[in-house]
Amino acid sequence: MTDQPLRLMFQDEARFGLIGDPRRCWAPFPLRPLVKIEIVQQFSYAYAALSPHDGTLDSLILPHVDGSCMEIFLQELGRRHEKENILLVLDGAGWHRSRQVRIPDNIRLVFLPPYSPELNPVEHFWEELREKYFHNVLFQSLSSLDDQLETGLRDYEQNPEKMVALTSWDWIKNIILNAK
Repeated sequence: MTDQPLRLMFQDEARFGLIGDPRRCWAPFPLRPLVKIEIVQQFSYAYAALSPHDGTLDSLILPHVDGSCMEIFLQELGRRHEKENILLVLDGAGWHRSRQVRIPDNIRLVFLPPYSPELNPVEHFWEELREKYFHNVLFQSLSSLDDQLETGLRDYEQNPEKMVALTSWDWIKNIILNAK
């Protein structure tokens, strides 16, 4: 790593499929809302890295979760922040630890303890994204799902204040303040 500024980021992936996500909703009595669902084995995967201190969100939609897609994401992340060193905190998934994945020179990986998704603010972001963009919706095709996923990710990428409010937890703020 060089003498460039340091950026703390958290990373995770999420699967989005054509399976409906029925949720409770309000309807006047005596109406009973109907929500269609479908079970289809077609999925897209969203990769995201975020900086809780300033709300920066970088994401990609890729067809799989594996070493080659992880490498694509890391290369893009390194390119987007080429003037910064990135300390990337992520879980211990096998494709994260693969020796075949080439990691850009400006990125260092730090792994969370096993079985601790609650420490990763990206997990909280996925819940928010699913709640706001995917509940009670039936997609006709994988491309229409990808369009909705792209819309949701773009909305959050363009709204760093919302990302800070959602993911800047006290213990993360303390790490950042104590590092300065």
